[in-house]
Amino acid sequence: MSVELLQALDQLEKERGINKELLLEALEQALISAYKRNFGSSQNVEVGIDKTTGDIRVYALKTIVDEVKDIATEMSLEQAKKFGADFEIGDIVEVEVTPRKFGRIAAQTAKQVIMQRIREAERGIIYEEFSNREEDIVNGIVSRFDRKNIIIDLGRAEGVLPPTEQTPGERYNIHDRIKVYIINVKKTNKSPQIFVSRTHPGLVKRLLELEVPEIADGTVEIKAIAREAGSRTKIAIASRNEDVDPVGACVGQRGSRIRAIVEELNGEMIDVIKWSSNAEEYIAASLSPAKVLQVEVDEENKMARVIVPDFQLSLAIGKEGQNARLAAKLTGWKIDIKSESQLKNHLEEQLFHPISEDGQNDYEEDMEVYEEAEPGENVEEAVSVDETAETEDGAEE
Repeated sequence: MSVELLQALDQLEKERGINKELLLEALEQALISAYKRNFGSSQNVEVGIDKTTGDIRVYALKTIVDEVKDIATEMSLEQAKKFGADFEIGDIVEVEVTPRKFGRIAAQTAKQVIMQRIREAERGIIYEEFSNREEDIVNGIVSRFDRKNIIIDLGRAEGVLPPTEQTPGERYNIHDRIKVYIINVKKTNKSPQIFVSRTHPGLVKRLLELEVPEIADGTVEIKAIAREAGSRTKIAIASRNEDVDPVGACVGQRGSRIRAIVEELNGEMIDVIKWSSNAEEYIAASLSPAKVLQVEVDEENKMARVIVPDFQLSLAIGKEGQNARLAAKLTGWKIDIKSESQLKNHLEEQLFHPISEDGQNDYEEDMEVYEEAEPGENVEEAVSVDETAETEDGAEE
């Protein structure tokens, strides 16, 4: 061994950030094991590496005793005096036992230790890099298929796209370039395991941050996201600046910004909704693209009844209830959707009255109350109040 070893360690420290002192300590421990394995020694030994010349020497550690019973680990005081006049009983003497052919073994061991430490350091660097990017998106290339998992080449590492994180209806081909969302990074004895997703709502959020500068700089805030991957996503946004229209900022000129995200998600529909602290307004907006006539809320039970025009009922509910389901998930409210005719039938069943003396049907009066009701007003309560007033008037007469 020579000074070239130390130069190689210096270079590794500069290029790969591997601490030179830690490498030397690991090399010394490995050389002790190599010495005992190759020379069958039961001695207590230690290895010293000269940090100036790179020379490697092996020393046997022997304890000074009155009576020597094990020459491999003990030494008499008389023998110890040959190494120094100041030794006493109980002291430890270092005796050099470096084998003549130990240089070849040392070189081979040094190579193995250095390569192992390089691999460990690289794994550590990769783990730190990607663990710091959890809940972020990265660009990758479809590398191969492992059973139902898809392996994504992320450059210095590989990501695993499990079946549960694959978007229904999407087809993945070898060499396809895709964006994926990092959901978890696990440290292992080998390379770190990086799990990625194409279905996570965070993917849409990060894509919006990339496409919309107002979101990236904090002017526009994403309040909530509800997503059914591959089909539809609803996003509630709010502006911290009154002069900035949050929906317009996200959609972009002629829909250019939102179109780029839709293309990345292979045609997934995205509804951008203006968030409101007013529950009625927020719930009405959440059912976009359907038009809502009226919203009645039950704050205590977190339930809302929504009235829509007859021709908008199917649109409000959506295919297999998807639009209503996403709206409920986005707002956190249970939503009951009724059409105008359904409401009229409901009122007719619950509030039907016989024709009064003036010839007017009380049901028609109830409908007048419904039509004149303000947004957010409880229609049934309004009708009940009107009915009560009429009864009291009759009683007074």
